[in-house]
Amino acid sequence: MLAAALPLGGCVEPLYGANGAFDSSPLASELQAIQVDEIQGRMGHYLHNELIYAFNGTGSTVQPRYRLTITLRERVQTPILDTVTGRATSATVIADADYRLVTVPQNVEVTKGTAFNIASYDRFSNRFANVRAARDAEIRDAKVIADSIRTRVATEMAARAPALSR
Repeated sequence: MLAAALPLGGCVEPLYGANGAFDSSPLASELQAIQVDEIQGRMGHYLHNELIYAFNGTGSTVQPRYRLTITLRERVQTPILDTVTGRATSATVIADADYRLVTVPQNVEVTKGTAFNIASYDRFSNRFANVRAARDAEIRDAKVIADSIRTRVATEMAARAPALSR
């Protein structure tokens, strides 16, 4: 079995570089060159910060070669009601993010798509607990959506330019 796997040893390469972390691989430097436009709303603020960290977690300043624009839609549903009080006992925050990555000077589209997530939380009689639980659900949505967008963008960039992954 080892003899069969030996010839395939060099065929598989990590998507993000040698160690899977923020490093100096060509794909990592391309991801660091993505400028994330501001996103409206509180959840947009969370998503914006998550994307900045996801693309450039090193904190280095790089001349942007790409611009990522996102349109975020958020809605809350209350699927479960208490039959005695008529109040919602849980809520679901549903978020959809349409994203578009373009090159900066030429404005040529690299990729686009939609990422979404659903996060539920319990509702209580305490108003402040509900506010905090809703905010935590928004933060969970933002983290999952940012991770999804980063993975999709990195996959597209690696597939479009095989020389980046070498």
